[in-house]
Amino acid sequence: MAKRLWLMKSEPAAYSYDQLVEDGRTIWDGVRNYRARNNLQAMQVGDEAFFYHSVSDKEIVGIVRVVKAGMTDPKDDSGTWAAVEIEPVRKFERPVSLAAIKAEPTLQDIELIRLSRLSVAEIRPAEWEKICSMATA
Repeated sequence: MAKRLWLMKSEPAAYSYDQLVEDGRTIWDGVRNYRARNNLQAMQVGDEAFFYHSVSDKEIVGIVRVVKAGMTDPKDDSGTWAAVEIEPVRKFERPVSLAAIKAEPTLQDIELIRLSRLSVAEIRPAEWEKICSMATA
């Protein structure tokens, strides 16, 4: 099965990309939205995701990789919610802002814009490539 691509949001004051780099790995838990949960459940080891700093920075700051999938959120006694374990892959030298994404015509259908409150979203390959090119331009 082909690797799928995602976007995961975190408020940098709560958990930043730099903190992930320092920790080496983390369990991505605490998601309480059914669509985001379904996305977490669909993730497989080796899938990659953009790490998006929400609320204050509003920018994609790097890439992470799923290293453990199919987990139940350890903070959820009901067994309803999902989690994955991730590790950092690469921090962008040039973060890609939400404003830049909204201004890019080829990214108008990206879930980050269409479903702005969704904390775990799927990214299509063409969107992934465009954002990666924006991070290095």
